[in-house]
Amino acid sequence: MQLSPVALSRFFKKVTHTVVPCVRLGTSSMTTGELVWHWQKVFEANGVPEARESSEIIISHALGVKMFHSLPPCWAQQPVSADQMKRIDIMGEERLKRVPLQYIIEEWDFLDMTLRMRPPVFIPRPETEELVGVTLSGCSALQSSPDPVILEVGCGSGAVSLALLRKLPQARVIAVDKTEAAVSLTKENAERLGLHQRIRIIQHDILTEAPNRLLEWGSVDVVVSNPPYIFTSDMSQLDPEIIKYEDHTALDGGSDGMDVIRGILLLAPDLLKQKGDIFLEGDPRHPDMVRQWLQNCSREKLQLINVVRDFCNKPRFIHLRRS
Repeated sequence: MQLSPVALSRFFKKVTHTVVPCVRLGTSSMTTGELVWHWQKVFEANGVPEARESSEIIISHALGVKMFHSLPPCWAQQPVSADQMKRIDIMGEERLKRVPLQYIIEEWDFLDMTLRMRPPVFIPRPETEELVGVTLSGCSALQSSPDPVILEVGCGSGAVSLALLRKLPQARVIAVDKTEAAVSLTKENAERLGLHQRIRIIQHDILTEAPNRLLEWGSVDVVVSNPPYIFTSDMSQLDPEIIKYEDHTALDGGSDGMDVIRGILLLAPDLLKQKGDIFLEGDPRHPDMVRQWLQNCSREKLQLINVVRDFCNKPRFIHLRRS
């Protein structure tokens, strides 16, 4: 069915609480500007968050560019091709099902990298970009050591490991994840970025498997992790995009969100060099819980160095050191 912008406007003004079905445009001669407007209204009427951004990204990728503002100005007044329209329809319908944009366009930018994305591997968030910065600025060994070794627990798409490798040309990384999907995607991203020779990617569960495999290059200078840290009781409150499509094992940290965090802290003294560092992303409640854990487990020889707030001013990043 083909509707003009005027007809579409009248249609959406009549909508109250009724869910608006997807209007498949088929061979419409609509321009890119009209298509952005159309899909934005469809998304808004169906409660899809970030409707304008979703519409612009979908249409941009169907036309072979990353961002809508990078389209040549003349394209805004030109009709898209039948093949492009078909692709836009398919992606738009996926977004209406609340499939994350990252899975729809099969990629996402993280710092200065473009990473491949596919479900159900965890999609890196802006806070995790901050984790990379906190790690680089807070660990002197990464700057002073001639060949630092970094261990990432829960590598997901490889975002953190690969970002650190790009910033530290002499570093090597051991990246571990317990799921085959994450290990496979990290390998693919490492190869695409030309970093595969400096990273060892292992399928491994730190809570159930012996740590021997993690010491292939000896003791490590840094352990970094964005572990599963959501409280189990909070999982049901997550957005539909997360609940329906992302790997829950990369999110659910147990009753207090600390299951994997405790596992990392217990293993760290056996993995780290003397004065080696740990950088964790966590829930804002976790810094106090880690402090309490350290008081109860002083034998673990770890010292809390710093808690760093995220861009929303929440205590998010925990820096510890092997004493």
